[in-house]
Amino acid sequence: MGQQSLDGHDLTGLRAAYTRKVTEELPKRARQGDSWPIRDDHCFARVVLDAVFQDAWYDHVDGSPAYKQLSAAELREAIAIADRMLASGAPAVSALNRQSLRWREEA
Repeated sequence: MGQQSLDGHDLTGLRAAYTRKVTEELPKRARQGDSWPIRDDHCFARVVLDAVFQDAWYDHVDGSPAYKQLSAAELREAIAIADRMLASGAPAVSALNRQSLRWREEA
């Protein structure tokens, strides 16, 4: 059994699902020629985590890797955001990326 959060959820399983989506599924989909604005796993992690916190993620976690600092609820939200990006494709990725850059004052 994996590491348990205070509310009894399996953090190990949630972390594995998040990592698989950000490091494998999203970059693979981006390479399929759908003209996504980002392609690298660290960019997907930035966009997803910024969306979870509605701000630059590094202002909300204490340490790295960031995903290991997330609660079960935050991990579930991150997974849902990644799933939305996978389901909706370039339009969702573009919108979330633009918002991430605005929170970072890079847009």
